[in-house]
Amino acid sequence: MAARVETFVRDVVIPYEKDMRRNSHGPSDELVDELKALARDAGVLTPHILPDGSHLNQRDTALVLRKSGLSILGPVACNTTAPDEGNMYLLGKVGSADLKERFLKPLVEGRMRSAFFMTEPADEDGAGSDPSMMKTICRLDGNHWVVNGRKKFITGADGAGVGIIMAKAEGGSADGGACMFMVDLPDPAIRTTRVLDTIDDAMPGGHAEIAIDNLRIPADQMLGEPGEGFKYAQVRLSPARLSHCMRWHGVATRAHEIAVDYANRRKAFSKQLIDHEGVGFMLAENMIDLKQSELMIDWCADVLDSGSLGTVESSMAKVAVSEALSRIADRCVQVLGGTGVTRDTMVEAFYREIRAFRIYDGPTEVHKWSLAKKIKRDWKHAQGAALEATPAMEVR
Repeated sequence: MAARVETFVRDVVIPYEKDMRRNSHGPSDELVDELKALARDAGVLTPHILPDGSHLNQRDTALVLRKSGLSILGPVACNTTAPDEGNMYLLGKVGSADLKERFLKPLVEGRMRSAFFMTEPADEDGAGSDPSMMKTICRLDGNHWVVNGRKKFITGADGAGVGIIMAKAEGGSADGGACMFMVDLPDPAIRTTRVLDTIDDAMPGGHAEIAIDNLRIPADQMLGEPGEGFKYAQVRLSPARLSHCMRWHGVATRAHEIAVDYANRRKAFSKQLIDHEGVGFMLAENMIDLKQSELMIDWCADVLDSGSLGTVESSMAKVAVSEALSRIADRCVQVLGGTGVTRDTMVEAFYREIRAFRIYDGPTEVHKWSLAKKIKRDWKHAQGAALEATPAMEVR
């Protein structure tokens, strides 16, 4: 399947990268539908989910998603892009049979896009990297939940047909906890106030600011159990972080290929660029970073496949891979020189997309802070265990 995806992306998708329907807020819905139709015909639409509805394990998903990422339009075409891929994963894990039939099925079939409404505006002290700061509120009213709040950086909200909304509960059995709800989009109570102009532009619908005013959701559209939203967020976010690593590994691989081709064709000072140590060494460092990133992805995938939630491992992978791929993209721009900062090649776009990756799904610094907290907890636990193992002093 990975080989079929690679052939499709290289032969069919890459020529679309210069399509005028790809704008500053992502590819248009017309372009998305056209690419998905081509993927459907080629048998590579939603390749990470099998015909019986089961999901490939994380190691096999890594093989497929890395190949889909060889073009920034590859995940869009193959239906492996964010946030849809993560939303499909969460629905498959937590959703009831009815919710899967109503919301998951059209996502898997590529008939609509989705959005995940969690992050909130920083200027309102809303939830960003710290979900516990969530300001969006839901309250039970008869057999409906009423939701009010503001969201920001909601990828794909503009034009989505399915939404997963996260809100903190007021009163009732979910008092103080977070809840998740499935909603049909568009809905007049969910309003896009603006689509942000961001450094990246690969994801359909861009990244939006959202106002939610008195949204009424039937109680049977709650995803999972009341008050368990933060737990479900981790079920989604750990593999989603890793999926980002997989897709952008493909993008970095392609950037490296373009830089290698340029360095072998271009001459300066009477020899090919690659024969200059400054250039050749950068490409060698790319090889090392690509392989180390691949190994890191596979290691984290194995942890998730073992049944672990993998929050620590996915944080480590997110930091290591995003930073390594960013170095690769930066070197590729440098190897291409003036051409690297133009849109004559896709390297400039790849650089912008990978740079954004270091921010979303948790900035590098937040993950390092979380890992440092674990180091401290482990140290305290080890000290306590050592004290318990020390025999009490004998009284004479």
